[in-house]
Amino acid sequence: MNAFFSGASLRRLRVMTHKELLQLFRDVALMVFFLYAFTGDIYIAASGVSMQLKNAAIATLDGDHSLASRELASRFQPPYFQAAGSAGTPQQAIRHLDDGDVMAVLDIPPRFGERLARGEQVAVQLQVDTSNSVLGFLASSYGAQIVGRYGLEVAALREGLGSGGISGPVIQADTRIWYNPNQNDAWFMGISELLTVITLFAILLPAAAMVREKERGTIEQLMVTPLSAFQILFPKVIAMTLVILAGTAIALFGVLGPGFDLPMRGSLVLFFLITALYVFTTAGLGLLAATVARNLAQVGMLTVVILMPMLLLSGAWTPIEAMPEWMRILAWISPLHYFLDAAYGILLKGTGMDLLWDSVLAMGLLGVVVFGAGMGRFGRQFG
Repeated sequence: MNAFFSGASLRRLRVMTHKELLQLFRDVALMVFFLYAFTGDIYIAASGVSMQLKNAAIATLDGDHSLASRELASRFQPPYFQAAGSAGTPQQAIRHLDDGDVMAVLDIPPRFGERLARGEQVAVQLQVDTSNSVLGFLASSYGAQIVGRYGLEVAALREGLGSGGISGPVIQADTRIWYNPNQNDAWFMGISELLTVITLFAILLPAAAMVREKERGTIEQLMVTPLSAFQILFPKVIAMTLVILAGTAIALFGVLGPGFDLPMRGSLVLFFLITALYVFTTAGLGLLAATVARNLAQVGMLTVVILMPMLLLSGAWTPIEAMPEWMRILAWISPLHYFLDAAYGILLKGTGMDLLWDSVLAMGLLGVVVFGAGMGRFGRQFG
C-alpha cells in the first residue's frame, strides 16, 4: 500500500494517464463519434422517440350511418387518434390494416343508434394493428375508455339524468403521478440514451486503447519497463473515466437540461461519483475484451456482444419481475441494472445515498472482480 502511494508510483500514474489522454484526443474520428454520441444522439433520442400514443390513424366502418354512430366516431380524435376516412366494406378495412394505412378500424354495426335508444346492448368492434405491441395496447385501452364513456353518457341521458352522469354516491379515482407528472417521454428516453452511451464508451474506450497498443507493438515496450500490470491498465481506466464524465456533463448541462428541462433533483456530485464507479466497473469488461481481440474491428464486435445483453437485462425496457427466472439471475450481475436505479433515483426522484448504498456496493464489488479478472488475464497473456 505504501508503495502504491509513493511519489514514484503516483508520478508514473499521472504520466501514464496523461499519455492515454493525448492518444485519445489525437484520434479525430473517435472524438467526433464521442461528441456526437453525447450530444446529437441523446438529443434525437429525447426528442424523436416516444412510447405514447399520438395521432394514431383510425378508419371507421360505419354500418349504421346514424347520429349516434357519427357521434361515437367523432370521439376518436387527437391527441390519441386521427381520423383517416371511412372503409366501405369489411374487406377494405382489413386491407387498410394489412397495408399499414391505419392503425385501427372502428366497426359500428347496423341499427346501432336504434338499439341504443331502446336500451339494448350493442357490441362495437375495434380492430387494432398490434405489430407494435406497446402502441397497439395503448390504442385498444384508449378505445375501450372512449366507448365506455360514451355508453355511460347515453345510458344517463336515456334515464333522464342529464349529461352529468348518474347521480348519487360514486367512486372517483384521482391519479397522482410522481417524479414525472407530465409523463414527458424526453426525460426517460434522454436519461436512458445517456446511460447507454456511457456504457458503450466505458467498454469501448479502454478496450480500444489496449488493442491500439497491441497493433502498434508498444505493449511489449511497456512490459519491459518498471511498470506493473496495474500501472499499465489503471491509467487507461482513469483517462477514459475522466473523458466519459466530461461527456456526461455536456449531455446533462448542454442537452437535457436546457433542451428538455430535465429536473436533476438529487445531488449531482453523488451522480458523477456513482457514474465514475460505474465506468470503472464496466471498463473491466472492456479490458477483458481487449485481451481477446486482436484489432479494433474485433473490439467493436465484442463491444456489441457485451453491450446488448447488459441493456436488455438492465430493466430499462422490461421490468425485472417480468423476466424468466434464469434471466432475473443474470440481471443481478449486470452493473447497468444498479446504475439504472441510481441514475433515475438521483436525477428524477432526488434519492440519496441512504437508499442507493446497496446498488453502489454491488457495483463496487462487481468492479473489483471484473477489473481484477482483466488485469489477471493481461498479466498471464503478456507476463
